[in-house]
Amino acid sequence: MWAGNNSMFPYVGAVTSIPRLGVPPLNLNDGPQGFRGQGNSKPGRPLVDQTGTTTAFPAGLTIAATWDVAAARTWGEAMGEEFRDKGANVQLGPGLCVSRLPQNGRNFEYMSGEDPYLGAMLAPHAVQGIQSKGVIANAKHWADNSQETNRTTNIANVDERTQMEVYYPPFEAAIDAGVGSLMCSYNKIAVDGNLYGNSSQWSCENPDTLRRDLKQRIGKGNTSFWVMSDWGAAHNGAPGGFGQGGLDQAMPGGNVQNMELLLAAGNMTEAQVDESALRVLTPMFKMGLFESVDADGNLLNKSRSIFANVTSAEHNTVARKLAAQAMVLLKNQGSVLPLSGNTIAVIGTQAAQPTVHGGGSGQVFPYYISDPLSAIRRRFAGPANCSTPGGGAHCVLYDDGKNLDSVAATCKQADVGVVFVMANSGEGKDRVTLELTNSWGGIGPTMTPLIQAAAAACKKTVVVMVSPGAVLTPWRDQVDGIVAAVMPGQEYGNAIAEVLFGDTPSSGRLPFTLPAHANQMPFSQQQWPGLPAPVYDQKGNPTSVMGANGSSTYTEKLLIGHRYYDQHGLVPAFCFGHGLSLSTFEYSNVTASKASGVMFTLRNTGRREAIEVIQLYLGFPAAAGEPPKVLKGFQPVRLAAGAPVQVALPLTDRDVSIWDVVTHGWRVPEGQFTAMVGASSCDIRVSTVFDW
Repeated sequence: MWAGNNSMFPYVGAVTSIPRLGVPPLNLNDGPQGFRGQGNSKPGRPLVDQTGTTTAFPAGLTIAATWDVAAARTWGEAMGEEFRDKGANVQLGPGLCVSRLPQNGRNFEYMSGEDPYLGAMLAPHAVQGIQSKGVIANAKHWADNSQETNRTTNIANVDERTQMEVYYPPFEAAIDAGVGSLMCSYNKIAVDGNLYGNSSQWSCENPDTLRRDLKQRIGKGNTSFWVMSDWGAAHNGAPGGFGQGGLDQAMPGGNVQNMELLLAAGNMTEAQVDESALRVLTPMFKMGLFESVDADGNLLNKSRSIFANVTSAEHNTVARKLAAQAMVLLKNQGSVLPLSGNTIAVIGTQAAQPTVHGGGSGQVFPYYISDPLSAIRRRFAGPANCSTPGGGAHCVLYDDGKNLDSVAATCKQADVGVVFVMANSGEGKDRVTLELTNSWGGIGPTMTPLIQAAAAACKKTVVVMVSPGAVLTPWRDQVDGIVAAVMPGQEYGNAIAEVLFGDTPSSGRLPFTLPAHANQMPFSQQQWPGLPAPVYDQKGNPTSVMGANGSSTYTEKLLIGHRYYDQHGLVPAFCFGHGLSLSTFEYSNVTASKASGVMFTLRNTGRREAIEVIQLYLGFPAAAGEPPKVLKGFQPVRLAAGAPVQVALPLTDRDVSIWDVVTHGWRVPEGQFTAMVGASSCDIRVSTVFDW
């Protein structure tokens, strides 16, 4: 395995071809939401600057906000096409981790949001979209990669049931969909805190979570995918990552034992070598990689090169539509949206120079970014500036928000003010706060004073926020409208203009919960970032030494995100699954049974066509020990004004099962279930009980 970013191996990672055996090369590249080329060439990296040769698509978490499997497929297809035409045959994505920690710096990369079912439903379509273009998808990061703080040393202590019910399902769904590869993570894992005499093993050499859980329990023994390490995540360990540990491919930067030494020491067998080779070669055959190169491993299609410009007007349109579809209308008091009036005040530097992506391997370097200010000016069809509002002219005023007195003066001239704000994060560290700040990782002054100044002076105020996940909204009762754009990608401006003016039906829904205040879902230090952990000797006995970076214990078990709020009767600022449309809907006539699943009538009771994302939550028998509401179905439904439709949501045995730690299998608990259907986790409209 060779590291990339040099003239010989220009991709993030590369495995050279074996002409003697006719095996083609593997060209691997970031990332989970678009091809990450060289942005602004750096010393020591002699590649030509590739900025502007790929499309910065919406982030994985943004796709989760669509709650739409078709959107996930479209997203995957567009990315796969660009990777293929860049000459890459492995896309290091999609990211599938379930968000345990709202502050996690990489939450924006992961398309599961805070719910395993949401991720498990979307992941197969993203994977199949990527692989439909002849590119091998790579699901990451396996497993329990829930924090960036101490990510290369932290030990995750997770019980077996929580693993199977919360953190594994999106990966299982990807495997069932035929994903060609998975990436194991940096952290250590100690399931139940009781592996090898209460010690722990690196994720990339953990036989319980890697070989047993991944390859046998959820992989069902098939050899159609391989496991690669993250860069630097492979270690020398006993019994070692290869062989007994379950690792198939080690990436650069780690400290890996020579395979011949492993064989000689009895820590790996030739059969295990054959298994890993088979695992790597099988998806290569399946994706047609052997037919794409000549006898020397060179691409037959010479136009497919890392230096090719693979972005297109078609992909720009895809990026815009996906970003617009994912926009979440959180508040629309007094029908402030769609925008109307003669004069609009656009406030904040984020309107002119927006943040559209997080940092790290999820970053893409686009050739342009559509900014909201320009898009609003084009859409409003008025002059760029107007000194005399009124008189029927469509005027757009702009204030960068740096002077709050100026903001107030600008707002007083307008019929409505639209304030653009952000929070950002990236790979390598967690956010220090959930406040909206104008800097990376939450460091810096909060943007709350800007919003409050606009709200105090504007007749009506709308806040549009970009964020890598959950944020705090202490100003929410002071404004009329709120739109969450998540991480929208390069077409942010054009997409938000469509939503603000009602050109695109509002259909995004929150894939995470927005807390009412800081630490509403509190984490103890034991949970995050972790307590110092004892160091164990080779026999598994604790020594007097304490590890510097410690161990994070998942004491919350199944109660993450909205499940925690439901269990403890907490009211967040905005609930998981929340999102408004520009119409109203009525739910009625719900029934549920094993034979027919859950059925009900949905009617658009408003005056315009709109989309409702219906959500099914199950209440399990009390003895099952499940959270009060468990997401088990969703579907976006577009309806004309006044139109009804009969909606059917199927249920399977797996949907009503829990993981049994005695039998190590799924079982249906005895007792009655409750089917709850509504518009969010805390907006249940109809419910009924049923037996299974």
